[in-house]
Amino acid sequence: MIEFKILYWYWLAFGMFLIITELFIPSFTIIWFGMGAIAVALILMVLPNISINWQLFIWTLASCGATILWFKLAKPLMADHTKAGISKEAIMGEKGQVIKIPEGGHRGIIRFTTPLLGEDEWPFICETRTEVGDRLFVKDISGNTLIIEKR
Repeated sequence: MIEFKILYWYWLAFGMFLIITELFIPSFTIIWFGMGAIAVALILMVLPNISINWQLFIWTLASCGATILWFKLAKPLMADHTKAGISKEAIMGEKGQVIKIPEGGHRGIIRFTTPLLGEDEWPFICETRTEVGDRLFVKDISGNTLIIEKR
């Protein structure tokens, strides 16, 4: 019986193939299986006598682990939390803090913790008197000025 031994560079080539495949099938999941294969290749470089069953087990764990880490930890940090490009209805009711009160015919300035339509500071108009530090809510938008209200 001929015994077939999988060498580290088989896993390395397989991992590179999967990573390159990601360029043509942009699912952003195949890359993690390629990274798992490269992890097996690195382990085989150090411990070359691991059985094929353990190699497949390590590949499965490394691939699933990398995928889970990506979707649970890294991807949420990269999400765009701005509302740029979204219609004005999406910003209605958002809460911001007054940093400059309207006075002398000039508009006040309100700051939001999350940018609205790409900006975190907006000029505003309010029908009631406001003070610096007040928390106000977006009622409407007129051009590049927010109409805000106290609740």
